[in-house]
Amino acid sequence: MSDKRKMIEEMLEMQRQFIDYEQTHGVSPVEYWIGEEGHPLHGYKDKYEDLATKVIDMAHAEKESRR
Repeated sequence: MSDKRKMIEEMLEMQRQFIDYEQTHGVSPVEYWIGEEGHPLHGYKDKYEDLATKVIDMAHAEKESRR
């Protein structure tokens, strides 16, 4: 499996976990944006954003395009 595909799979799993958590507990903006250390969403937004940026950059490199 390619690195890009692994990152996409990780992002999909993160989305599944987020949806499960949100449907069970609800999510406040504070939890999403600045979840405290130890909270299930701590670092979620930053990690997801980092993965998405890498996938986009890899796709542009494959197609020899630019943002």
